[in-house]
Amino acid sequence: MLSLAPSGATAYLGAQFPLTRDAMLLVGLTGNIGSGKSTVAQLLSERGATIIDADVLSRRAVETGTDAHRAIAGRWGTSVLSADGTLDRAALRRLVFSDPAELEQLNAIVHPEVERMRAELVERARQRGDRVVVCDIPLLFEKRITDRFDRIVLVDAPRPMRLERLVRERGLKETEAMDMIVAQMPAELKRARADVVIDNDATLTALDQRVGEVWDALQAAADTMEGAGV
Repeated sequence: MLSLAPSGATAYLGAQFPLTRDAMLLVGLTGNIGSGKSTVAQLLSERGATIIDADVLSRRAVETGTDAHRAIAGRWGTSVLSADGTLDRAALRRLVFSDPAELEQLNAIVHPEVERMRAELVERARQRGDRVVVCDIPLLFEKRITDRFDRIVLVDAPRPMRLERLVRERGLKETEAMDMIVAQMPAELKRARADVVIDNDATLTALDQRVGEVWDALQAAADTMEGAGV
């Protein structure tokens, strides 16, 4: 069975997550764009994991009427809004991903609210007694929050494959897709710091098998925490 040793600083969860664990294993799932991270999250969900998706939370954070929506409209104007006033995510993406300074400003607006909602959902899961909670966070390493989790799982695939997926599956232009890829930390640096790497460079069947191995290891880790009274 695959063994998942804890990452270097997992005893500290930070202010966002209370220190009372109740034997709940908190997992950080990440992967650069086009790696197939969302597919892995779905496969883990089917096996019983509680999934907290940062992309879902980021969409909620910028809904019409929110502080983040107003701040984005104030910063980038009506060019990033649809006719009905909702955020035009594609237009905003084209503006910020080619300019690191612009992307940083967007993150500064959206991420605090996403963090607040994530912490609330983690606490709800703890109160329910959920055993394995997976936080799907694309910028887990970039935001330097790995020490808030008991285990870090990285999904990876070769860059040419990720580029092809973005163009084929999301309908992006190749230049736009490459801007999004280079805006993130290189996967090679993340691989060295993850507790386990799921390589998604083959078939869906192979990926499902690998996810099954990781899920078994996560359950074993949760059992160990429960037995130790963590």
